[in-house]
Amino acid sequence: MDVIEVVPNLHMLRLEFGQAYLWHEGRSATLTDTAIAGSGSAITGLLTELGIDLELIVITHGHEDHVGSAAELRAATGAPVLAHGADAPVVRGERKKAEPVLLDWERPLFERINPNVPPAPPCPVDHELGDGDVLDFAGGARVISMPGHTDGSIAVYLSKSQILFTGDTIANVGQLILGTFNVDRARTIESFHRLAGLDTAVACFGHGEPISSNAGAELRAVAQKLTTDPAG
Repeated sequence: MDVIEVVPNLHMLRLEFGQAYLWHEGRSATLTDTAIAGSGSAITGLLTELGIDLELIVITHGHEDHVGSAAELRAATGAPVLAHGADAPVVRGERKKAEPVLLDWERPLFERINPNVPPAPPCPVDHELGDGDVLDFAGGARVISMPGHTDGSIAVYLSKSQILFTGDTIANVGQLILGTFNVDRARTIESFHRLAGLDTAVACFGHGEPISSNAGAELRAVAQKLTTDPAG
């Protein structure tokens, strides 16, 4: 696992597949996403090394590369797991995830990646989130409903520090783009535009490198070019 400081108090954890973000103040930490199943021991080892306690686990959506280690981490640390109400049944294993509507260019990428992502063990959801909820970390973290990638996708915005966790609505793999493998591409574009309207300094993505300064301007530049045309 690679541990990369994004800004003070915030680290990106790059795991075998997927990534997570650790916000910590004093001895208290919040984890946004958990990567694939089997990543829990590396994360708990880091918590021990840093001498901090995991107080909260926030899931941006119910895909296996984001929720895979949630059950393991919840059991190891006692930290409650939070997810949007629309994706909570997927996280709990009560309902299968909705399959993405793939564009032609996405299909070979999906067929190459998907078989290598292990199933996520079912995990209890201690609290179901909704748009506008405010979480008690980083001076107040606002939950923003971002339907499109999945019905229950969320972003988390730390208004005090202007930090945005986008989940998979946006990716930054080589370039800043709309996230792939969406259940509803048009709604994902609408969600991208909503995020681009925020006053964001730092943007952290489900896939790809964070942008550590002036992120809002970059998001707006890309949003202006987005189209519902599959080639756009």
